[in-house]
Amino acid sequence: MATDAAQTKVRPSYAWGRLSALGLLVAMLACGLDQALKLWLLLVFDLADRTPVAVTPFFELLLTWNTGISYGLLQQQGPVGQWALLAFKAAAVVFLWVWLARASSRLVAVALGLIIGGAVGNALDRLHWPGVMDFVFLHVQAASWSFRWYVFNLADTAIVAGVVGLLYESMRGGGAAKAP
Repeated sequence: MATDAAQTKVRPSYAWGRLSALGLLVAMLACGLDQALKLWLLLVFDLADRTPVAVTPFFELLLTWNTGISYGLLQQQGPVGQWALLAFKAAAVVFLWVWLARASSRLVAVALGLIIGGAVGNALDRLHWPGVMDFVFLHVQAASWSFRWYVFNLADTAIVAGVVGLLYESMRGGGAAKAP
């Protein structure tokens, strides 16, 4: 019976992989930038007293507090609902971290890092604000029609960019679709 290193199969770690450090760095940057911008807008720029602020004809800074999930779905006013949404986000982050530990490409690691960082950034809002702070409002007004997008934040942008990265990787035949 031969027992050499080539015959032993190494199990993938569910906590740390070869690209976990990259994903963690991206997550910390996304979360840190999101939180820093939100604090600056509230405490220095004083967006609460100045809202709305027209930046361009199609872009305003508009302070809103989202007590639900994406696009304002499942609005929760009480502490039980807010803690339930926080628990759901924590479970999602754990799932994404396990996926990151098994990532096989840099794009997947960066994409998962963006999603994790955005989710943590929005979750931190729930811990110390009345909800998730949203402030970017895009809209177009024409003579016969108008377009008004949802109010969102930097964390939401990171999550969307991460999802786009995973979709791109899966379409080009990479390993993005191989979630645990």
